Amino acid sequence: MASYEIRVIGDPVLKQQAADVTDIDAKLVRLVDDMVETMYAAPGLGLAAPQVGVQKRLFVWDLNDGAGPKSMINPEIVESDGEWVYEEGCLSVPGLSWEITRPNHVHVIGRDLDGNEVSIEASELEGRMFQHELDHLDGVLLIERLDADQAKLAKRQVRDLMLGFGEEPAPKRGLSLR
Repeated sequence: MASYEIRVIGDPVLKQQAADVTDIDAKLVRLVDDMVETMYAAPGLGLAAPQVGVQKRLFVWDLNDGAGPKSMINPEIVESDGEWVYEEGCLSVPGLSWEITRPNHVHVIGRDLDGNEVSIEASELEGRMFQHELDHLDGVLLIERLDADQAKLAKRQVRDLMLGFGEEPAPKRGLSLR
């Protein structure tokens, strides 16, 4: 059973910028282990701490490449280039996905659970995953990466999704995703 419930669109925690991790201790290691368990149960390729209601700058991932689960603390993208359009989904917006354009190559730095600096150059799916998880740390959902026409349709889809979760209908002025 998953250790955490994954927060879904509409939860205010997903719109907040996460705070830097200042201490790497046993409690943080336990959080990472629980997040990995939650990610696998979902199932997903990556999971950011805000998605489980924890406002810390860290995420976990496993691209099913045989390397096993990994985590990154206080990550930042220091370089990016290229362009790649790919259909992207999100555990916090279950059942929906959209084509999103992002840089194809990124250079990400951060820390591992031992406090060592990590530097990864990634492209395609791995690079996209890093960008997606970093967006969560900045309070940005993938729906905000859509162009105006896509966003209009996506807001309708999200409203229908939220109604399916038993939420009250949005006010007549429309669903606010900000």
